[in-house]
Amino acid sequence: MIRIRSSVATRAALALALTLGAAAPTAALAKNPMVGGAPMYASKTIVENAVNSKDHTTLVAAVKAAGLVDTLNGPGPFTVFAPTNAAFAKLPAGTVETLVQPQNKATLTGILTYHVVPGTYTAKDLMALAKKNGGEASLKTVQGEPLTVQTRGKKVFVTDAKGNTATVTVANVMQSNGVIHVINGVLQP
Repeated sequence: MIRIRSSVATRAALALALTLGAAAPTAALAKNPMVGGAPMYASKTIVENAVNSKDHTTLVAAVKAAGLVDTLNGPGPFTVFAPTNAAFAKLPAGTVETLVQPQNKATLTGILTYHVVPGTYTAKDLMALAKKNGGEASLKTVQGEPLTVQTRGKKVFVTDAKGNTATVTVANVMQSNGVIHVINGVLQP
């Protein structure tokens, strides 16, 4: 079981993590990119945008269940690696349903905050960090454990503590309180 501190930063991180998801990579810092069939406005917070993405309904429900909405609506800044509904669907049957139950709030919060990194890291920033460190970089999450970022060509990959790798499918979805990178997998501490 994951132990998590109940704090504003933790709640914000989880809400961010549950925010977005979509398909092919977008141009760097595109104005109002489409995610899940909805425009994402840089003037809105992570949560304000995420609730409109059809590809992130599972993430939004999880953020609400974890009580992270207020945190992710806060000033941040946060970098959120946001799994899509399809990413959550890859988990074993019943996993999401079990995690959103009140008695599993601490575990859910830990998983969600593992998708959130303090600060704003664009894809360009992530690529520069990886290049500087021989092809990969470690980022400390709000949950406390590190994620590993790697790049190959113009693609960014994120690897969790268990060795699972997710690909950034939509990068640089700028928000008023950070940035979201849509990923095709759920990361686990």
